[in-house]
Amino acid sequence: MLEQLFNLVKESSTDTVINNSDVPNEHNNEVVAEATNTVASGLRNMVAGGGLQSIISLFNNKDGQTSSSLLNNPIVNMMIGHFAGKLSNKYNMGGTQANQVAGSLIPTVISNLINKTNDSADNGFSLEGLLNSITGGKTNEVVQQQQESGNRGFNFQDLVSQFTDGGQGGGGGLMDIVTQLAGGAQNQQQRNGGGGLMDLIKGFMK
Repeated sequence: MLEQLFNLVKESSTDTVINNSDVPNEHNNEVVAEATNTVASGLRNMVAGGGLQSIISLFNNKDGQTSSSLLNNPIVNMMIGHFAGKLSNKYNMGGTQANQVAGSLIPTVISNLINKTNDSADNGFSLEGLLNSITGGKTNEVVQQQQESGNRGFNFQDLVSQFTDGGQGGGGGLMDIVTQLAGGAQNQQQRNGGGGLMDLIKGFMK
């Protein structure tokens, strides 16, 4: 899923990075990788902090999620600030230019990611797959546990519905699921610490 995200960022960066004179050509791939890392790490950190519901709400809102409307979302704003800081510190980009690139690219990537995860015809992207990749497989584990505990028809969409409908769920309740996924994300944080996630992403450069 991480490689698909990298490719999505690359496709979304034509105007903001590739054809932008403020970004030196020799840094194009690294900037794309940095943006990928910002999105993946930002989502993972939200899950690790117990913010699973915020992510599901963001991705489950299929209407009006344009790149401009996403500027009002706190998750997206957090990513923009982080990415702009990286552009300034690592690539010596001026503050105004860094904010312009980050403020354009990150919402565009998130908007495209939401559209792709909600497109049933696009098998390469799903919210389930995205969450599974940033929690070390915990999403699949939760579904399996629910099914083994007697809730045999349980699937990921049921998990989404528990949040959007305000239900507490069965088999230990919704908070238990949030805690499990948070633990998986925290383990991934520790495992990918020290630049490990960025190293993985850089492996996708061509």
